[in-house]
Amino acid sequence: MQELDEIDHSLLRLLHEDGRRTFADMAITVGLSTAAVKRRVDRMRESGVITGFTVQVDHKKLGWAVEAFSEIRYAGTASISDIVESAARQPEVQAVYTLAGDLDALVQVRVRDLTHLQEVIDRIRRSGTVTGTRTLMVLGRWTRG
Repeated sequence: MQELDEIDHSLLRLLHEDGRRTFADMAITVGLSTAAVKRRVDRMRESGVITGFTVQVDHKKLGWAVEAFSEIRYAGTASISDIVESAARQPEVQAVYTLAGDLDALVQVRVRDLTHLQEVIDRIRRSGTVTGTRTLMVLGRWTRG
């Protein structure tokens, strides 16, 4: 496990806000030299704390205005790889979380509208060993990096 100090955590927050932020900008914010910030970020990348940089997409601007999570229960014979493969075949599926407990999986979907959501849930239900679903629509979102 990598030990991070307060400055490392500050750098991670800054990169989470904007992965394209320059080392010079971060250096000013945290009070270090640009070279020192680069060394710290490089160290966190090499150790695996930082695994990559991504783009955040505004899905609403692409016409995918509805986000939902569907709780999925599968027949007892479904393996984790079967669950993930089945859900991943649906282009609207953004993520699959396999779970311990009453549910087998939590599937995140993005769709155009409620009719599209119903179509996706129907496809998931017909995809083999699904024994039950319950879908929750997202009204708002707040995340921490």
